[in-house]
Amino acid sequence: MSDTEHLDEVDASRAPLLDHLIELRRRLLYCIAALAVAFAISFYFADRIFAFLVQPLLRAGQGTVIYTEIFEAFFVQVKVAFFAAMMIAFPIIANQLWQFVAPGLYRKERRALLPFLFATPLLFALGAALAYYVAIPMALHFLLGFDGVVGGVKREALPAIGNYLSFIMQFLFGFGLSFLLPVLLMLLERAGIVSRQGLIKARRYAIVGATAIAAVLTPPDLMSQVLLAVPLILLYELAIIGIWFTERRRAREGATLRAED
Repeated sequence: MSDTEHLDEVDASRAPLLDHLIELRRRLLYCIAALAVAFAISFYFADRIFAFLVQPLLRAGQGTVIYTEIFEAFFVQVKVAFFAAMMIAFPIIANQLWQFVAPGLYRKERRALLPFLFATPLLFALGAALAYYVAIPMALHFLLGFDGVVGGVKREALPAIGNYLSFIMQFLFGFGLSFLLPVLLMLLERAGIVSRQGLIKARRYAIVGATAIAAVLTPPDLMSQVLLAVPLILLYELAIIGIWFTERRRAREGATLRAED
């Protein structure tokens, strides 16, 4: 092979990679632009968003939050805006990711992965809603129940604005990400990393793992831990059922293809 032919072959193999990198850069720019626009809008409404996030604290009887550092209130607004921007821009970011990955997939693979793309924000929102409306109020009721007089000294809760934001975001993200367990397990099964039989055999370990995750992500009160551990166990079982349905569908499709051959 001559040097010229060798260079032509190298250029031919390099061109697709460059095209992919250019496409990736374009998709990333779209994601950054969507996040920047969402952040600007969210920062303008940061006070209203924080007012929504602070409602569980108000319902728990705590009407005051403080900040002890000069820049703390400002950085809380930035964090609130970024948190809201991620929620707003997530559908666009997921769509751009899908647009980048989809051309490299077969039609059957696209049809298999598309439901997971739609299920991800729904399950995350379901977990965050459970945290906001049920788990956080119960945790606050427990944690703020230590107010009173102890040894002749008045003990009063004065939550710092930054600490409260970290507390509620930990709950929302923890519950939201935990509710993505079925999507993760079903994707791992599609990739051949796990199997339904393996998940069934590992059920006892999954229960222990769900309990450990709940203990880490929630306060030490029992009810908050149960509120996360029980849904995690149920979602694990739901993933096993979902994998069973997909196995049956793949078996029917395989039988149909063999019959056509």
